[in-house]
Amino acid sequence: MLSSSFRRGALALAFFGSTQLAFAHALPKLQQPGPGATVSGPHEVAIDFGEALEPTFSKLIVTNARGTQVNTASSTVDAGNKKHMSVALPDLAPGVYEVQWTAVAADGHRTQGHYNFTVK
Repeated sequence: MLSSSFRRGALALAFFGSTQLAFAHALPKLQQPGPGATVSGPHEVAIDFGEALEPTFSKLIVTNARGTQVNTASSTVDAGNKKHMSVALPDLAPGVYEVQWTAVAADGHRTQGHYNFTVK
């Protein structure tokens, strides 16, 4: 039979091991424009993530209220800061826009999400 202190130690090790894995996902830390923001004429959408990204599999897409993609350029991951991804925008008409992001961390973990911002 295992001692209770051994079981507690094993449980703590399992908890801390799983906590480290959870932090391996690339999640947004700073978004410009931010979720729910109202802005005048943004020229790009940029997101800083908590982990380095794999540029080949990470992307940003911006769509208008009709669901039409408005960015004509592809998004890029900054070669000097692999935690920073951005996409250039054309002049946008007033309205609500959705940012859809897919981030694949350098270790292969994939996350994705979306949020809206408004152009006044």
